[in-house]
Amino acid sequence: MPILWTGSAAKRLSAIAFVALALSVACAGFRWSFPNAPTDFEECVDQAPSALGAQRTAVMTECGARFAGRRKPGGGYTYYDFMQNRIFEIAGPNPSPEERRYIDSEYMRFLDSERREVLSAELAQRQSEKLVASLDSLPSAEAPMVLLPKSPPAKQPIINRNKQCKMEGSLSCSWTKLKSAVRDAFASAIKPGSG
Repeated sequence: MPILWTGSAAKRLSAIAFVALALSVACAGFRWSFPNAPTDFEECVDQAPSALGAQRTAVMTECGARFAGRRKPGGGYTYYDFMQNRIFEIAGPNPSPEERRYIDSEYMRFLDSERREVLSAELAQRQSEKLVASLDSLPSAEAPMVLLPKSPPAKQPIINRNKQCKMEGSLSCSWTKLKSAVRDAFASAIKPGSG
């Protein structure tokens, strides 16, 4: 015996069929409905029409929001964390939860390091201020005291080196005569009115 469908039953059946079809499409994923969907930032930007100005900026902003990583020339992806001013290697176009945890732990380490540097700078500043204050509290420096000898040094007796040599022709006698001759020549050249 054939089943006869009334109008309202047929509408219900078609609504159920439509919902089932919609769910199967959703379960298959959006990739099935968009075969040319970009897989990373670079593909997303490349698929944008030749937009100019504000439209191009809007496309790049939308691509940047969808994909955090950037493709490396040799393969793989990098993620730039602007808070640390640092680049991280990641497996896909977006960091995985494990990669995100690693990046967050590195950020916590970065903040701890920054905090220590600030504390160290503050400590050095305080020590410098204390040193300046202690130097300011010292009595002002007066002119240095000049120490003079108790008695002036005694004049050394002048030695006459022009004594006659006791042994003519000796090396010491020849040397003394040569020195005397050179000294006398220079002395006469230096005297005013001799030149």
